[in-house]
Amino acid sequence: MGALAFVFPGQGSQYVGMARDIFEADAVSRALMEEADRILGVPLTRICFEGPEDELRQTKNTQPAIFLHSVVVFRKMSGARPAMVAGHSLGEYPALVAAGALTFEGALRLVRLRGELMQRAGEEQKGTMAAVVGLSPDVVEEICREAADAGIVQPANFNSPGQIVISGSLEGVRKAMEHARGRGAKLVKELVVSGAFHSPLMQGAREGLRRKLDGTDIRDAQIPVYANVTAEPVTRAADIREALYRQLTSPVRWEQSVRSMIRDGADSFVEIGPGKVLQGLIRRTEPSVTLGGVDTWRDVGERVERM
Repeated sequence: MGALAFVFPGQGSQYVGMARDIFEADAVSRALMEEADRILGVPLTRICFEGPEDELRQTKNTQPAIFLHSVVVFRKMSGARPAMVAGHSLGEYPALVAAGALTFEGALRLVRLRGELMQRAGEEQKGTMAAVVGLSPDVVEEICREAADAGIVQPANFNSPGQIVISGSLEGVRKAMEHARGRGAKLVKELVVSGAFHSPLMQGAREGLRRKLDGTDIRDAQIPVYANVTAEPVTRAADIREALYRQLTSPVRWEQSVRSMIRDGADSFVEIGPGKVLQGLIRRTEPSVTLGGVDTWRDVGERVERM
């Protein structure tokens, strides 16, 4: 029998009303959400439940909102024992909580600061991101090199076969978009984002995050965590700290992370947290695996019944 993997979504999976049904249905979850409000000193639960969407979409709010939703759901899945975990960008933080490497409070504080630093870096160093569909990783990397004379640009997310996101300066990304169209991409679309995430334009945020990482207690993980920067499992605390530091300016190697988890025995993936983005990416990467997701209180009940 194959192994169970839990995967945790990243920025973009948020929605107004997220986790409200869990808050209303479950006292333990409600206490954890109220604790998050106290720790951060901001009304995070209100922003999750009521928005408005513009406020929820601010990176400093989006990241802790998705983190909180994901950890709340994970805590209700105590009957399921994943053999391994991974998270897409921000999702690496709830994955590390699930693996026992970070405490809830330590990770929440890191995530809030990470969101603030990334939002500030995006305001200070104007950049953008674009989705490129239908080209291989090698071709996209070549296109980014060709466009580098116009400005900074590099692959930011290797999401699934033929779906790659690039990131960098406005000039660099737009030049690379022109090259991608010229090389026959099926779709090239600039994304609505607040910064050039996973590019060198996040360098300022990375240095600020390092100071916080250095002051945060990180333990060895109890199960393997497949790191975005290498697509390979990490368990040692020192390796986890370094992976989180490097992550802000490095590509998210999600497709390869999924393939590495399958190589190591995973045949069932459950997305823990808001939305279904990762299920779609995994399905395009390897259609043969079993997929599921837990987002709402109803999902929790259905999943627990099947365990």
